[in-house]
Amino acid sequence: MGKNFDVLMSDEAKAFIKSLAPKVAKKVAYNIQKSREVNDPKLLKKLTDEIWEFRTRYEGMQIRLLAFWDPNKKAFIVCTHGFFKKTDRIPKSELDRAIKFRNNYLKRSK
Repeated sequence: MGKNFDVLMSDEAKAFIKSLAPKVAKKVAYNIQKSREVNDPKLLKKLTDEIWEFRTRYEGMQIRLLAFWDPNKKAFIVCTHGFFKKTDRIPKSELDRAIKFRNNYLKRSK
């Protein structure tokens, strides 16, 4: 099956994935790859107009990588950072962090 979009990982997102146990990191990578091939909100879900989340559940843990679509490139999503989700809602601080990263990224890419 073809890939619907490309993914760019920020250094912070890469470091987060590297910090995970190997089996967990493998599951996160698998879910990101699968989300590129199928449209499934269990894997990639829109949170706000600008921010999306890659979703992984592994042995009771909820792992999230926040991301945004690059408006200057077709079918290109940028992962800002990752974290463990502990409540039903995404913490505002995590959303703010992703929005700040997006704004800085878009300023640099003009």
